[in-house]
Amino acid sequence: MSTSRKKPRTQAAADLPDVTLSEIDGVRHLHLGTPWIQGAMRIRKPLKIELDYVQRMMAWLLWRDPEVLADTRCLQLGLGAAAITKFCHNVLGLSTTVVELNPGVIRICRMYFHLQPDDERLQVIEGDAAAYVANAAHAEAHDALCVDLYDHEAASPVLDDEDFYRACWQTLAPGGVMTVNLFGRQASFERSARRIAAAFGEGCVAVFKPTAEGNTIVLAWKGGDMPDREVLQQRAELIQARWGLPAKRWVKLLSRWAQPVAEGLPAGQAAGKSKGKAASKPA
Repeated sequence: MSTSRKKPRTQAAADLPDVTLSEIDGVRHLHLGTPWIQGAMRIRKPLKIELDYVQRMMAWLLWRDPEVLADTRCLQLGLGAAAITKFCHNVLGLSTTVVELNPGVIRICRMYFHLQPDDERLQVIEGDAAAYVANAAHAEAHDALCVDLYDHEAASPVLDDEDFYRACWQTLAPGGVMTVNLFGRQASFERSARRIAAAFGEGCVAVFKPTAEGNTIVLAWKGGDMPDREVLQQRAELIQARWGLPAKRWVKLLSRWAQPVAEGLPAGQAAGKSKGKAASKPA
């Protein structure tokens, strides 16, 4: 998780939280001045995605035809510990753009999390995520979008309104896929899911079951239908064999999202959903 805000980008860096590190059992963690883990890297395997919820953020791969994967243009809003960035750029070899508001996060990732300098396929932008996706110059410029935008308290997404998700829809090319990390209470998850569905269409949203830490990953796609189970399973086998991601388990944990309809019950109960929102548990 990383920070982004609706405040103007002229905001002084001194107003942003300090970036700190911790290490335990061979895993380095990134923090924003609190015990909340904003990202992690196994020191001896710097390109491996360490956290379960971050692995699930890569589930957009299930929506991409392997024949066109090499042409995928990736966008990440929130750098975190650069796990998704390194996997898309270094492991998958894809064009990768990242937008991160906090310059300290970028600096620490380059110093301690093996994030390499920009090149012809990698661009790390110090800037505001909301402004980036709202810019008409970036319309239909990306095929895979990963959104993980939490503040230093990991209390709620800093960008989570319908206008923001509509801008995310705008920046995706037809057939593009967005994954969003949500963490927190049931009612809060349902509110975010409804906003995503309003932007992408109710038939274009799917959800994972929550992780043990309470992270729920939501997928939304621009046009078309959810791949059928057979296609998902075939692609999952390929993803797992080629890149070591637990994609076969993803298929079992993934289901189409449905708007809660029961009256008189909290939204999460009505839908039979569990906790959702974004972060990892405190170190």
